Amino acid sequence: MFASLTEYALWDDNGLDDANELSSIRLLNQIICDFDKLLFHANSLRVEKIKVAGWTYMAACGLDPGRRDSVNSVNRDSYSDHVVLVLTRFAANMMGVLQKINKEFLQNFKLRVGISHGKVTAGVIGAQKPHYDIWGHSVNMASRMESTGEPEKIQVTENTARVLQQLGIHCECRGAIKVKSMTNLVTTYFVHFDEKFQLKHAEGVQDSDHDSVLEENEVRDYEKRYREERQNNTTP
Repeated sequence: MFASLTEYALWDDNGLDDANELSSIRLLNQIICDFDKLLFHANSLRVEKIKVAGWTYMAACGLDPGRRDSVNSVNRDSYSDHVVLVLTRFAANMMGVLQKINKEFLQNFKLRVGISHGKVTAGVIGAQKPHYDIWGHSVNMASRMESTGEPEKIQVTENTARVLQQLGIHCECRGAIKVKSMTNLVTTYFVHFDEKFQLKHAEGVQDSDHDSVLEENEVRDYEKRYREERQNNTTP
């Protein structure tokens, strides 16, 4: 997941004095700290904050060491919800937190969120200043979903929308859009939530069994199509 603040600028063309710069940084710190507090909520314990770059917050869910199938399977003894659902709820809760900050500080910040799921490579790089990070197609696609998204909306890839739809969440097809590094247009979806930032359920759809999600071969096929697109793409 990538979530970026819009309507936010640390410096503008006219320049800010030192006091205003410091105030701007303090406000950004307040926002990030309040986002971080969500990580300790009972329904967000599996969400892992990766990093903050500028005013973009990056997080992931399902990074369970030693489990190659953590994307597609759920251990009912310890968890009840699919990792995609957990992360999407987390994103919606971030929007709720930001709304409260806007009211408190008389601001108009908005959050633009992109989510994708699939296999990733995770690890620590560096020695003197080690840093934990993740890499992979799903990471790249999540970033693209954010950058091509819209403020106050959660944009997801088609395969991620399928998971949410199987769990009864209402996802609206946005259509086919141009995505960097992809030759063909990519179909994306917006996840619906209400005024209290609770995910909306599709009409006439009951909560699905939490194990009824995309099979691993579907995710593999999606990644295969992406690699083929990259190979066929001659545009630098």
